[in-house]
Amino acid sequence: MKEMIQFFETKTTEEIAEYLLGMYLEHETPVGKLAGYIVDAEAYLGPDDEAAHSYGLRKTPRLAAMYQKPGTIYLYTMHTHLLLNIVTQPEGRPQGVMIRGLEPVSGIETMQKNRGGKTSANITNGPGKLVAAMGITKEYYGQSIFTSALHLVPDKRKFPKTIEKLPRIGIPNKGIWTDLPLRYTVKGNPYISLQKKSEIDEKNFGWRTTT
Repeated sequence: MKEMIQFFETKTTEEIAEYLLGMYLEHETPVGKLAGYIVDAEAYLGPDDEAAHSYGLRKTPRLAAMYQKPGTIYLYTMHTHLLLNIVTQPEGRPQGVMIRGLEPVSGIETMQKNRGGKTSANITNGPGKLVAAMGITKEYYGQSIFTSALHLVPDKRKFPKTIEKLPRIGIPNKGIWTDLPLRYTVKGNPYISLQKKSEIDEKNFGWRTTT
């Protein structure tokens, strides 16, 4: 855990987004642990990033967590869906990573119930979907991804065979920020949205078989 915290404190947001791929995300709930591997993440580089909420050092009550220390959880609602973000830079530098996709591992039946009976990739192959599946609520806003009931477990992580860098999803009309490859995915993992079926690695799900 100490090594992971140091990584967050010293690396760029892009490096942290890549580092999070394969990280084990766990939520300890009253009905048991819900967990899985992060497979899809987007970097947001405010205040220069026109697609970031903190563009131009914008400050509102909703954005308060973005200005806190690395590892702070930033949650916001878009189109009725709650989305999970993690602050990545020192206090006062509002950058972060959105978690877009998760390969479920523990508590899958509960995740399916939380998603209204959805199965297969539809459980967690999108940012709103994974938040709902894992039972994440607004109470975690401003808490730490290192120490709260919603946390990362580096000892359980996997390693991608190939990391694919893509433009972020749903970022129209933002100049260079629309096309910059700031989305990072575990290439071939089935829990990634907007990919061709022929690109899915049905055998290993995009993970290295040895570390």
